[in-house]
Amino acid sequence: MFCLCDNIKIMNLKDKILYEDNDLLVVNKPAGLAVHSNGRTEEKTLVDFLLEKYPEIKNIGDNPIRPGIVHRLDKDTSGVLIIVKNQKSFLFLKEQFQNREVKKVYQAVVWGWLKDNEGMIDKPIGKSRKDFRLWSAQRGARGELRDAITKYKVLKYFKVEKNKFSLVEVYPKTGRTHQIRVHFKYLSNPIVCDLLYAPKRVCPIIRISRLALQAVSIEFKKPDGGILKIEAPLSENIQIALDKAL
Repeated sequence: MFCLCDNIKIMNLKDKILYEDNDLLVVNKPAGLAVHSNGRTEEKTLVDFLLEKYPEIKNIGDNPIRPGIVHRLDKDTSGVLIIVKNQKSFLFLKEQFQNREVKKVYQAVVWGWLKDNEGMIDKPIGKSRKDFRLWSAQRGARGELRDAITKYKVLKYFKVEKNKFSLVEVYPKTGRTHQIRVHFKYLSNPIVCDLLYAPKRVCPIIRISRLALQAVSIEFKKPDGGILKIEAPLSENIQIALDKAL
C-alpha cells in the first residue's frame, strides 16, 4: 500500500495553512499524520511541526502532549483542523466544542449503495469486545456507552467495475473517537480502505490508497465574535474514486 510517511517527514506546514490570524490558524491536515504523540512511537506529529513554527504555543491548552490542540482528527483522516495560539482562544473554542456549536462536515466514500439517500445514525458507542483498539455501535459493546449521532446525505452513487460505492457528506453531531467510521460500519457500509473497521476489504480496484474520509469544512465563532467557515479542497484520494466512477 502507498505510504505517506516520507512526504510527511518533509512537510512544509506553511503549505497546509488554510487560515491564520492572531488567535488561531486552521490547517489542512494530511492523512497519515498523527495530531499528537501517543507516547508509544517516535514518528513526527502535527504538534511537532507546529512547535517548530510556533514555539509560543508550547503551554497552550490543558495537556502538554497536545499544545494548541482544541479538537482532533484520526491519524488517517485528512482535512480541516483548528489550532489555537493563546489560552483565551483555547477556552473559547473548547466551550463551543463542548456545547456542540461547531459545525463540521466530512466527505467519505463507503462500500455499497446506502439504503436511504439521507438519514441519521443515533447509536451509542462503546468499546469493542473483540479488539481493544476499536470502538463499536454493535450489540454487546462493553464499558460505558456514550451517545453518538451522525447525520449523512448521499451525494453520489457509483460503480467501479462490479463494485458499488456511495459518496456521502457527513455531519457528526457528537465527537466520539472513530465515530463516523464506527457508524458506517454499523450500517454495513464501512469506509473504503479502513484498515481497522473493514480489514478484509481494505482497498478496491479504484486505487484509493488510504482511508477515504476527509473533514471538508468547519464553521465556528472566532474570539472576536465573527463567524468563520473554512473549507479544504477535496482530497486527491476521494477525487480518484470519482474520476474512476462509471
